Amino acid sequence: MLGFASTILLGTLVLMTPFASQSREATDPLTALFTATSATCVTGLVTVDTGGHWSTFGELVILGLIQVGGLGIMSVATLLVMLVGRRLTASAEVLTGAEARSIADRTPGQVLLGVVRFTLAVELVMALVLIVRLRVAYHSDWGSAVYSGVFHAISAFNNAGFGLLPDSAVQWAEDPWMSVPLMLSVMIGGLGFPVWWELLRHWRRPYARWTVHATITIWGSVVLWVAGTVLFAAFEWDNKSTLGPMGTGGKILAATFQSVVARTAGFNSVDIGALRQESLLLLDGLMFIGGGSAGTAGGVKVATFAILGFVIWAELRGEPTVRVLNRRLSPANMRQALTVALLATGMVVAATGALMVLTPFRLDVVLFEVISAFATVGMSTGITADIPAAGQVILVVMMFLGRIGPITLGAALALRNRPRRYEVPEERVLVG
Repeated sequence: MLGFASTILLGTLVLMTPFASQSREATDPLTALFTATSATCVTGLVTVDTGGHWSTFGELVILGLIQVGGLGIMSVATLLVMLVGRRLTASAEVLTGAEARSIADRTPGQVLLGVVRFTLAVELVMALVLIVRLRVAYHSDWGSAVYSGVFHAISAFNNAGFGLLPDSAVQWAEDPWMSVPLMLSVMIGGLGFPVWWELLRHWRRPYARWTVHATITIWGSVVLWVAGTVLFAAFEWDNKSTLGPMGTGGKILAATFQSVVARTAGFNSVDIGALRQESLLLLDGLMFIGGGSAGTAGGVKVATFAILGFVIWAELRGEPTVRVLNRRLSPANMRQALTVALLATGMVVAATGALMVLTPFRLDVVLFEVISAFATVGMSTGITADIPAAGQVILVVMMFLGRIGPITLGAALALRNRPRRYEVPEERVLVG
């Protein structure tokens, strides 16, 4: 937390300098703080146009904050996964403990080097595709193509959602050579490094069994991507301000793009402010769930959401324990998921209530803004710049807590888990 706070403070001070703005005038502290927080927490919410307000130096500072924030969160979160894994396997001499380690048997140096290599490799490949497309199809000069391609590749992989164009990715809505690489970058970064480490291990050992975490993260993400695409397309198919004017292929591509980036990149290929209320509610749910643990995506995470779903299913069936893929979930794991989800819900409700008092906007757009900030998504209906200073400070706090809160809380709860030496008599409380 101190590391992220220090990075944000340093970024704020640099962005306040005259060199960081195109007008060569100092940027006010709140705008600089909001932008630095959004970049470091890889959110994407902005109060000023990134390509219009900031100079090349300012944009490079933002890009650096995005890279530091993305690498930092993946590295720290993955090391916490290692720490939790070692703590759990050290106290359990059963097969499930050995299989749950995943990356726990690696050294911190190996993990950090793996994170850096993985990040740079994906960003480089995606940047090359974008550069070629911008040069060939959009007739950009090589300098502009390279700069824009690298910027958007880094922003997409880190699920930041920062773009150099005022309309984000709207002009690329029906261009698969731009939309698909951005989507793939978001997907890869959002799944989380432990999952990709597991997939690499499985590729080397085809008969190795996937861990429960990797399985529910991958399949949960696929279900959310598909369901989000189908529902978004159904809601917006004939909306003349969004998908309506596009051809069938363009509609499917744009719907898929919005479903993917809602967890949690923040690019948009349609006008978010023109979406119907049911589409905003759909995106609220996708943003709140987010991506995989120890990845660049935000939200409460797919695994947390899946665990709660398995708990509900087991309770409805009257099962005494919760079983997932021939494995039994520990009660501590279920309590951790419930704690993270309820605290996140409480923070979103509190921030939404505060902004409703401070702003004249409708509940649906305010809720969308708050969830976008908490889940570090960055999509907006266009009200960010019109929110008063006190409201922007609330969003800054939500971005900061949303980025490191679930990870820190989840790891702390797991590491503090310890057995009792005695127990008190049991009593039931009426529910419902």
